[in-house]
Amino acid sequence: MSLLQRWFAGIPAYLWSGWGALASLLLLIAVWEAISLAYGPLVLPEPVAAFRKLFVLIDSGAAWPELALTARRAMTGLMLAITAGSLLGLLAGLSLTASMMSRPIVTVLLGTPPIAWLVLAMLWFGASDGTPVFTVFIACTPVVFVGALQGTRTLDQHLKDMAAAFRLPWHMRLFDLYLPHVVSYLFPAWINALGNSWRVVVMAELLASADGVGAALAVARSQLDMDAALAWIAAVVLALLAVEYLLLEPIKREVERWREMDREHA
Repeated sequence: MSLLQRWFAGIPAYLWSGWGALASLLLLIAVWEAISLAYGPLVLPEPVAAFRKLFVLIDSGAAWPELALTARRAMTGLMLAITAGSLLGLLAGLSLTASMMSRPIVTVLLGTPPIAWLVLAMLWFGASDGTPVFTVFIACTPVVFVGALQGTRTLDQHLKDMAAAFRLPWHMRLFDLYLPHVVSYLFPAWINALGNSWRVVVMAELLASADGVGAALAVARSQLDMDAALAWIAAVVLALLAVEYLLLEPIKREVERWREMDREHA
């Protein structure tokens, strides 16, 4: 069965499994409603008010340009981080010396808060797109690097020896032995980096840009417009959920199936 056929065959089970995620979202909205009733709209507006404001922003066309700009900046920085982090992590994983030397560097990068990189980016790039893109890149690269490094370093040496003993063709080694294992570490790192990219880019826009969702949040803050602030936050969260559950989750299921096959072969 081909990959596309497996995806279509798994759609009913995948949709049925989504009830848990939906239930958790409804629970979150219920807690939001309870806090709003307890402390009043000045502290936390009701969900209905926030989603009504979001609908107004979408209907007026004001939401799409800001969301598209934020998404472009986040995806640009994320793609650069995935490319650099994956390649460098795979290369470092091939050498014990390189992996040991990279540990303190990764620790420094992971331990440095994104706000520090943002300050440097503002000095280097000003108010241009380079500031949020660079901040996303430098915040997400070590996350991807660690995933690639772990995937490479944990390859079973016995399997590699067996593949060499049986003289398996390079394409069988790559697609049936190496890639299933490495991707099982890389893909969760990519998903983690995706979430980080949106959080970081909104923060960067809030402090250093005149447009994008972060800038819209800054305007809402200056106007004390809680409905608008929550509406923009909801828009970002909904966009992330759409990407994760409509695009990444089906791919993740295929990666997990691939990993199980890898374990069975082991």
